[in-house]
Order: sequence, then C-alpha cells, then structure tokens
Amino acid sequence: MNSEEKYMRRAIELAALGAGKVSPNPMVGAVVVHNDVIVGEGYHEKYGEAHAEVNAINAVANPEILSECTIYVSLEPCAHHGKTPPCADLIVEKQLKRVVIGCGDSFAQVNGKGIERLTAAGIEVTAFLLEDQARALNRKFFTVQEKKRPHVTLKWAETRNGFIDNTSGKKGEISWISGPETQAFVHKLRAECDAILVGKNTVINDNPSLTVRAVSGKNPIRVVLDSNCELSTNYAVFNNTAETIVFNTVKNEELKGISYIQLESMEAENILNALHGRGIQSVLLEGGRNTIQSFRNHWDEAVQIVGQTVFESGTKAPVIEGTLIKQENIFGDLINFYRP
Repeated sequence: MNSEEKYMRRAIELAALGAGKVSPNPMVGAVVVHNDVIVGEGYHEKYGEAHAEVNAINAVANPEILSECTIYVSLEPCAHHGKTPPCADLIVEKQLKRVVIGCGDSFAQVNGKGIERLTAAGIEVTAFLLEDQARALNRKFFTVQEKKRPHVTLKWAETRNGFIDNTSGKKGEISWISGPETQAFVHKLRAECDAILVGKNTVINDNPSLTVRAVSGKNPIRVVLDSNCELSTNYAVFNNTAETIVFNTVKNEELKGISYIQLESMEAENILNALHGRGIQSVLLEGGRNTIQSFRNHWDEAVQIVGQTVFESGTKAPVIEGTLIKQENIFGDLINFYRP
C-alpha cells in the first residue's frame, strides 16, 4: 500500500465513525498531511455540526503550514450552503496546496461543483482514490441520490432447518433463533438506519419494540404495514420510545407519536416513495416472509442470520435472488450478506 492509499484509508476509517449520527448527510472523513506526516484529522460527527474538512483543518496545531499541506477527503467537498458553509470555500480560504478525493458526491448541489471550485482557485485535485471503498461506505446515501428512494436492507433470522418463527410458541413471545451477541449486531444495524419496517403479523406474533437496546445508538423510526388499521395501540411498537408510522389504505391521522399514512395501495414502490417523501434515507426491513418477499424487486442488501436453533414447525424462511458477498460467524451464528 502506498502512502496516498494509506491516508485515504484513514479518511474512510474516520468517516465510518459517523455511522448512525449524520443522516441524512453522508459520512465523511478527512486527513491533513504535511511532509508525509498526519498533522490533523477529523470526521463529520453529528448532523448539523461541522463537516470533516473543518474538523481536520481545525486540528492542525500550526495553521501557517496549511498552504504546504495535502488534505485527503473521503467524499468530494461540498460547494453549497446547508447547515454549514461550503467546505470547498474553507479549503480555498486556507490555501491548501492539494486535495485528494475518495469519490464524487452525486447530490445535485455538489456533483462536481466542489472539484470545480477547488481547481478554479488553483488547487491541485486528485480524484478518485479508492473510489469503490469510499462509495461503499456511503452506499445508503448514494441510493437515495441516484435511485430517488431509500436504501433497503432485508434482514431475517432462520433456524438451521430453515424456519423464521416457531408456530408451537405463544403469540407475543419471541422464540430466539440467534444468540445475544448476534442480537447486539442486529441492534447496531437498527441504529445505523433511519427506519425499521415490519408487517402487521410480526407485531401480533412477536410484539417487538423495534428499538436499539443492546448497543448505544438512536432508535429508528418504526414503520408498520397495517392495511386496514387493525392493530391495537397496546402493542409495544406503539409506545413512546420512538416515532411510529403506520402505512394503511384507510386513513391519515396523527395520534400521540403515531402517524397513520394512507396509501393508494400497499405495494413496495408506494411505501418507498412515501418514506422518501419524508426524508427517510435507509430502511431495515425486519418483517416476516411475506413482507420481505414483497420487496424482492426493491432491495439493496440482505442480511441472513442462520442460528443454531431448530424448530419443529414454523414459517419457512424467505427466498431471494442475490449474490453472496461476505460471511461472518458470531459465536456459532452464521451471518450471510447478499447484494442483488
């Protein structure tokens, strides 16, 4: 690995620290280098607060050397006024001599404009270094910009013999398929998504809270599919620990933290359009077999958890068409990651 790649990998590594904290903004990391030594680094830590470039530049102890420095940024510096001023302007103001960019920003108000502003000011720009890794980090953000819908992650747990629930169990009681360490992994997935979606039957059968408890992080917005508004608000998914949206075909109503949103039909495309309209960028779909398979043409990644448990009977696990890209083992539970 050459030094250029080393610094960009560090920028990407820093960017990942913002997971679950900066949406709807992308995760960005930055490293300032002087004479082959890192003199400042930073990342976008929280939505609405300073961007990575600002934090990295402010971390340089001696500002007088900035004109001799290169800054490595995982994403093209912004060129518009949002919650904060344009980072491209800051780089120009501080007269850094060179900028190395991981990947471009396809957000309409940036999309090449940051690079244009830098080169117009006479700053040397190198683009794009480790582009695939930089884009992968912000795959949810890019899905929204390029597909105009939220990024969808399918997730389910199945037993060694292929069941996702236990029909011999009592309704409202969860028969755990995976171990506590894997459950913590799932809670991390939740914390890194804007919303978590389930169908009516999952609420009835498991009475889940759909919150983040096993790790530190924010609760996602809970989305329930209940076509005829049949669910009682006594279920845990309607408690006040997080916002809840109920998509249905009956009514529009706001009720103590619950938003009932009427759709023309409960098709996946309509649901995703409605979520996109509310600024939701990423959805973790934890529903049952029917809910998951109703999104079979509208997903971006899938996480299949195969536990060591065996059920005598139950609902068969969903079947999707995808490519296995990675496997992990968490204390005996197998985690399979798929892409369409």
